[in-house]
Amino acid sequence: MSRPRFNSLIESLPALVPFVGPEAQERGRGQPFRARLGANESLFGPSPKALAAMRAAADGNWMYADPESHELRAALAEFHGVGLDNVVIGEGIDGLLGLAVKLAVELGSPVVTSDGTYPTFNFHVAGGGGRLVRVPYRDDKQDLGALVEATRSEEARILYVCNPDNPMGSFWGAAELNDLIAQLPDGVLLCLDEAYCDTARQADLLPVDVGNAQVLRFRTFSKAYGLAGARIGYCLGEAKVIRAFEKIRNHYGINRVGQIGALAALEDQEFLAEAVARIARARELIGAIARDNGLQPLSSAANFVTIDCGGDGDFAKRVLDALIAQDVFVRMPGVAPLNRCIRVSCGRDEDLAVLADTLPLALAAAR
Repeated sequence: MSRPRFNSLIESLPALVPFVGPEAQERGRGQPFRARLGANESLFGPSPKALAAMRAAADGNWMYADPESHELRAALAEFHGVGLDNVVIGEGIDGLLGLAVKLAVELGSPVVTSDGTYPTFNFHVAGGGGRLVRVPYRDDKQDLGALVEATRSEEARILYVCNPDNPMGSFWGAAELNDLIAQLPDGVLLCLDEAYCDTARQADLLPVDVGNAQVLRFRTFSKAYGLAGARIGYCLGEAKVIRAFEKIRNHYGINRVGQIGALAALEDQEFLAEAVARIARARELIGAIARDNGLQPLSSAANFVTIDCGGDGDFAKRVLDALIAQDVFVRMPGVAPLNRCIRVSCGRDEDLAVLADTLPLALAAAR
């Protein structure tokens, strides 16, 4: 039987996904996890107002979503003090990053990122035929100076920075990021992935400035807002750059119920503040659990804590496997020396109680 002909780029790519989801792991194990602490979802859930709006919208699911996402874009524009034409909605940050790569990257175009940061971005670059230039972390943080240097020397099309960073949880404040932006070479597009910005110290966040056409800000309702399953993200940028997204985005890619839920979630900032406070408390609890077991938690501005297991990547992998064997889903960075760590998402007291019970057993098994 004849096979279809794929393009040469697709034929050259390895058969992989950025990570194996907890559902796939549960199918492989034949049983569910007791504590789901590996996907950086908000176990505290979304706003009750968002849930009510989504339930009420379910009967109208025979309709497509507004392809312009007008009401949500207008609300986000008002929230951030920008114009309607400075906002584009997408299928989570992942979908928008894929579009940004499509906008800027041609076959062989250099793209600069940190070696070990959010792997799905690399997935998009590979799929678009770009050439990844990976810059090592410095002291468990993205090395902004080295990233700019690599961007300049490689004449990169895109510089990707995740802040707060996944998987390490580290955070660069406005002063450092303004310095980075001031040093950007002409022509490069800075993709600033701010998925976890809602859980960082708000006074230290880089203010939104849509006047610089070289900077795109990517944000999401998947993390602190608790709507990961709705797949609603957005990008803020200069109007002409945002307009370019309209040429290539999937205009019916946003689900209607999710769009309505995101709007209600945005309007409930009181609930968001409560969720962020619970996340901050959970970070403290995870840190205490780590220290009680002789491990070192890293400082985090995200909705997870990365824990230094005190050994190498093989040891951390044994700890991870032992936790999974005890029905606790966590993850670990994939690149040395970051892979000496495991990463634990913030959860409810009952979730973290399971972690507290199982981590000593996992460490004993790993040793």
